[in-house]
Amino acid sequence: MGLTDFIKKQFIDVLQWNEDGDGVLAWRYPMQDFEIQYGAALTVRESQMAVFVNEGKVADVFGPGLYKLTTQTLPVLTYLQNWDKLFESPFKSDVYFFSTRLQIGRKWGTQQPVTIRDKDFGMVRLRAFGIYSYKLADPKKFFTELSGTRDTYTVEDIEQQLRNLVVANMTGLFGSSELPFLDMAANQMLLSEKLKESMTPVFEQYGLALDNFAVENVSLPEELQKAIDTRISMGMMGDMSKFTQYQMASAIPLAAQNEGGLAGMGAGVGVGLGMGQMMAGTMAQTMAGVAQPAAAAPAAEDPTAKLAKLKALLDQNLITQADYDTAKAEVLKKMLG
Repeated sequence: MGLTDFIKKQFIDVLQWNEDGDGVLAWRYPMQDFEIQYGAALTVRESQMAVFVNEGKVADVFGPGLYKLTTQTLPVLTYLQNWDKLFESPFKSDVYFFSTRLQIGRKWGTQQPVTIRDKDFGMVRLRAFGIYSYKLADPKKFFTELSGTRDTYTVEDIEQQLRNLVVANMTGLFGSSELPFLDMAANQMLLSEKLKESMTPVFEQYGLALDNFAVENVSLPEELQKAIDTRISMGMMGDMSKFTQYQMASAIPLAAQNEGGLAGMGAGVGVGLGMGQMMAGTMAQTMAGVAQPAAAAPAAEDPTAKLAKLKALLDQNLITQADYDTAKAEVLKKMLG
């Protein structure tokens, strides 16, 4: 090295990192044309750690504190450089600072539905999303596995990798737990704890510590959700025979107002009469269960047939609309009690 090169070089007597903003996990101290002064001060703040790297190998790791850099405080680097105890010259080394602050509000979710086997619904496709938080715990492992010799390594650089790992573990957990979807949706706190337990060693292999993990929502595709809603509604109806009777009785006045009358309720007159007969049968069974008559009454004309006849007379202009409405009201009144 000539005299010009020696004069050009500058010596560092203070090493520190003033973080300018959020989202940076690792930052390399700029060392071009610089050498570290023997006895220089190293400041590592509470939310940081520092690592000295020699020729690509991690040497000494420093936690929060103020250090005077000597052969005593740099034992590993001293060994790698073969320095003796009397070494007091400026030296060259790469210095990396790492942020150990908690990275909160990180989002995860399934970009596409994942298919699992469900006890209740068979094969289903579900979506899930939530949030998690973590922090850098082992800078040596993080440097070796992820950040390497980059000038900076940010939260965004690792975000996609972590998100994919979360979804992969979630799919495996759902598939092996044999927990029905309805139980998953009702026990999101328990599901969050299980996923955190399975994800903790995954984060540790990159030098990260998983702080919190939450499942905010587990959902099914729209068509399957509609099927579940229908199933819930059916369960809330209770007695299906009574519900059917009510539905059929409610449909008669509406059908009589439509073109074609009651016959238009189905695919023609036959379907309409068939529905009327079925309704009459269920109505008769209901009435028989309420009270038994003292003496057999003469058979009455089928109300559905009577309404159909009245509509036919109206269509042929043999009776007036007012007469038809009056007669229809009487028939419906008798039917509905």
